[in-house]
Amino acid sequence: MRYELLLQTMTPGTPYEAARVDALLSERQVSARPDGVRVWRLRSGEVEVGELREGGQVVATELRVPLSDRPDLMRELLGEAAALATAAGARLVDPQLGRSLAATDDGVVVEQYGRTARYAAEVAGLPEAMGTGSYAATSQESRGFQPSGRFFLIAIGVFFALYLVVDSLLSKLNGS
Repeated sequence: MRYELLLQTMTPGTPYEAARVDALLSERQVSARPDGVRVWRLRSGEVEVGELREGGQVVATELRVPLSDRPDLMRELLGEAAALATAAGARLVDPQLGRSLAATDDGVVVEQYGRTARYAAEVAGLPEAMGTGSYAATSQESRGFQPSGRFFLIAIGVFFALYLVVDSLLSKLNGS
């Protein structure tokens, strides 16, 4: 699983200028791996760059961020991608939030990125999406004491009390 941002045309329905965005990306250290996937190398990590096609035409450029416990990559990407969108005359969109973004939206984007990473780690079975960092710790703390654990402890307490009562009754019967 990855977190995706899109570079799209400013006005829906108008043609997307993928060549313009690609030219700007090539100025920003984007290179192709042997498998054909383009990679944007930032200080905080690498972001995959792809194309979103509908009906055979490119309608957006995808920026795919690997899920991890490192929000610094998402913050850096948001600033760089917002600048790229401005230079290309495009808009930066977060499909998970369902809205256009600016460089100042890093707080809400990083928060959604963290929720997505926690979801991948806990529900989708991708523990490699999370490390021992801040998101994993927050996730464990927010869970609290699970009801199944509480039930187990209550059952042990009831059985222990029942044992003491029966033991006491048996010792009185045997002693009298």
